[in-house]
Amino acid sequence: MSPPTIFLVAGEASGDLLGARLMARLKERTRGAVRFDGVGGPLMQAEGLVSRFPMQELSVMGIAEVAPRIPQLLRRIRETAAAVIDTKPAIVVTIDAPDFSFRVAKRVARAEDHPPLVHYVAPTVWAWRSGRARKIARFLDHLLALFPFEPPYFEREGLACSFVGHPAIEGGAGKGDGDAFRRLHGLRTDQKLLVMLPGSRHGEVARMLPVFIETVRRLLQRHPDLAVVVPVASSVRDAVLLGLGELAVSPIVVDGEEAKFDAFAAADAALAASGTVTLELALSRTPTVVTYKASWLTAALVRAVLKTKFAALPNIVLGRMAMPELIQERCNPVDLSAEVDRLLSDAGARTEQRRAGEQVAAAMGFGGASPSMRAADIVLTLTANGGRG
Repeated sequence: MSPPTIFLVAGEASGDLLGARLMARLKERTRGAVRFDGVGGPLMQAEGLVSRFPMQELSVMGIAEVAPRIPQLLRRIRETAAAVIDTKPAIVVTIDAPDFSFRVAKRVARAEDHPPLVHYVAPTVWAWRSGRARKIARFLDHLLALFPFEPPYFEREGLACSFVGHPAIEGGAGKGDGDAFRRLHGLRTDQKLLVMLPGSRHGEVARMLPVFIETVRRLLQRHPDLAVVVPVASSVRDAVLLGLGELAVSPIVVDGEEAKFDAFAAADAALAASGTVTLELALSRTPTVVTYKASWLTAALVRAVLKTKFAALPNIVLGRMAMPELIQERCNPVDLSAEVDRLLSDAGARTEQRRAGEQVAAAMGFGGASPSMRAADIVLTLTANGGRG
C-alpha cells in the first residue's frame, strides 16, 4: 500500500512555519511513510514539499497591492483546486490565509468524492464576523483551532473543531534563561529591567515608540537605574533603532528568538503593543502592561464590530483582566508610566501576574504534546477515517 499524500496549502510566512512543523510531525508519526503536495514557502520546502508555485505570490496585503494581482490570484485558486481534484490526495490541509484557502476549499468541496478538507487556524469569529462560522461549516470537514475557547463557536454550526494549541507554545516562550541574560549584559540581580515592545509593523512603531520613550523618561524619575531592553523584529529594525536615539537611557537591543525569550525571563516588567507577543509574555511569566493606539477612524470601526471585552490574548483566554490594558485614549505616558511603575515597585503585583501566566499556560496545554504533534495526530486520524474523527 502506497503512503498517503497530504495536500498542504500555506499562503504566508506564519502559515509556512505551521506547515513545516506539521510536516515534521507527520513524518515522525509515520516514520517517513507520507507524501506531500501543494503550496508552501521555504520552511515547508525544507521538509520535502515541492511547491506548485512560489508561496510569495499569495503574500500580498492592502488594496493597492492586491488589486493588480487579482487575475493572477484567481488563476492560482483555480489551479490549486484543480490540482487537488486531479491528484486525489488522502486529505487537504489549508493553513490560515483564509481569503485564498477558503476559495480553494469551496471549489474542491463541489467535486464528487472530494478528499477531507481540514483548515488549520480558526477564523476569529469570537472577535468579529461571527457569521463566518456558519459559512465555512458548509464546505470544511474539520477545523484545527489555536485557542481552547474556539471549538464551541464552530461545533454549534455543525463543524468539527479541535483545539491543538498556539505556535507560541512550540517556540521558546517560558524557556528563557534570565540569569544568563543579566550576566551577559552586566545587569545586577536587583536592578530593575523593563522590556519594551513597540510593535512589529512600521505603522505601529511610528505611533507607539514615541509614547514608550516618554513613558521611560517618566519611569527614570522613580527608578534612576532602570535598564531597558528592546527585542527588535528584522522588519522594523532600522525604524526602531532610529527612534531609540531619543531614549533617555542606553537600551539593550537584542535580535532573535532566543535572546528575546531570555530577556523576557530576566525582566521585572514589560510594556508591549497588543499582539501575539502578549501571549509569549504570559507564557514567559513576564508581568506586562498592554497598550495600543490606532487612528481614530480605525479605532471607531473596530469598536463598532468587536465582540470581545479584551484586547490582550492572555486576558481573552482567562476571561478576565489579568494584564492591564491601556488602549487608545489611555495609551499615554502618564497612564502607562503609572501602570508600569506599579509592576516595578510592587512584588505582589508581579507575583499575581506570574500566577495568571501559569493559568494561561495550563489552559493552552503548555508542557504537554506540542501543537504540531496534536495537529498531526488529528490529520492522520482523519486520513485513516475518511474525514471522520
